[in-house]
Amino acid sequence: MSKKIVIMGGGPGGYEAALVASKYGADITLIEDNGAGGSAIRKDVVPSKSFIAGANIKTDLRRADAMGLNHNLGNAQLALTALNNRVVALAAEQSRDIHAQLDRAGVRVLHGRARFSGEQTGHTTHRVVAELAGGEEERIDCDMVLVCTGASPRVLKGAEPDGQRILNWRQMYDLIEMPTHLIVVGSGVTGAEFVSAFAELGVEVTMVASRDRILPHDDADAADVLETVLEGLGVHLEKDARVDSVENTGDGVVVRTTDGREIRGSHVMMSIGSIPNTADLNLEAAGVETTPSGHIHVDRVSRTNVAGIYAAGDCTDLMPLASVAAQQGRIAVDHALGEGVAPIRLKTVGNAVFTRPEIAAVGVTEQQIRDGEIEADIYKLPLATNARAKMRSLQHGFVKIFARKGSGQVIGGVIVAPTASELIHSITIAVTNNLTVRQLAESMAVYPSLSGSITEAARRLIAHSDLD
Repeated sequence: MSKKIVIMGGGPGGYEAALVASKYGADITLIEDNGAGGSAIRKDVVPSKSFIAGANIKTDLRRADAMGLNHNLGNAQLALTALNNRVVALAAEQSRDIHAQLDRAGVRVLHGRARFSGEQTGHTTHRVVAELAGGEEERIDCDMVLVCTGASPRVLKGAEPDGQRILNWRQMYDLIEMPTHLIVVGSGVTGAEFVSAFAELGVEVTMVASRDRILPHDDADAADVLETVLEGLGVHLEKDARVDSVENTGDGVVVRTTDGREIRGSHVMMSIGSIPNTADLNLEAAGVETTPSGHIHVDRVSRTNVAGIYAAGDCTDLMPLASVAAQQGRIAVDHALGEGVAPIRLKTVGNAVFTRPEIAAVGVTEQQIRDGEIEADIYKLPLATNARAKMRSLQHGFVKIFARKGSGQVIGGVIVAPTASELIHSITIAVTNNLTVRQLAESMAVYPSLSGSITEAARRLIAHSDLD
């Protein structure tokens, strides 16, 4: 008899898990109210990166002017409605593609919301209630439950989004006219990405940061480069500013900080983090433990504290990345079905900030090395030395590699470049497979290419350390 699996949420963790489980002949029901792919595909990752890709066209046009194409291309205007329509269409198309995959795999997809029943059947079987879009309910008994219900934008009291001038990042695609002055509250990854995109589109942008720098959780050198680029685009940074309230004045907004500052603009985007979508799942009925923040605590094979109940994605207390969610989902199903699994290794997870230039990193951080947690050699190579970078008139960026002292094992790296999210993969492979910096240096990169700076940085690291 096949194992019966219920998946709460159809985002990357949910649909990837369903596709894996289908290969083993499991009976799978996936419950999702936002369409296949969940919020990640319909409202977050795909739309935001599509919007950024559109805005980056302006970067290329501006650079074309600098390269001698004297046609004033940098002043070309992108139509916001056309850009947003494309964003929404791409998200819908990706969702349809995922639904088609699930359909071909024989996954039963229900349109609605799921929760645990107040009446659980026992220690080895779990009961889930699906509240369907039509109003009816369906109760399902199953052997395994995978919870991957994601997260939603956090709301600041006194600055609640109204969908008109006070917006969260999911509402930015509803704008029908370009803001004249966009205020972005929050200096983390999402805030930085939208600041970069709208600044490239020629919008006046003010970024309100609660700390003394942007991207406080990312590499400091990378954050400094991005700050320099944003200032060059005219972005104004309000640092050490904690927002107290935001007012829609009818024809604009006023952002007020706790230290008395007033920042006026046409629109404001709130980007102050996320909260897990766990409050309405009736987790207590199943005995599932959560952290004080409401995240579901899981181990490295996605298990909760209750046998047969797993969790993946932004509703858990691991890294809030779509790639991590997908891997958690795959691991959960393999583990539940008795297949051999390798626990997720967070130190091998590459992450990226899709600004222009992009910022990507993997492995340990330079701060950990500076704090003495790890003994490692560091080398940072400016991208300006790269021949391909010169051909493309790239002025900002670098490659930084960390290698363990003595062994020369590559344990991390940071890349700032237009395609850093792609370039970081070679360092991720090195970290994942315990390669040495010498092995990385001896790999041959295409010339000329931006990836050549990775092997060049590895060679220089060897020359400037005790690894030679």
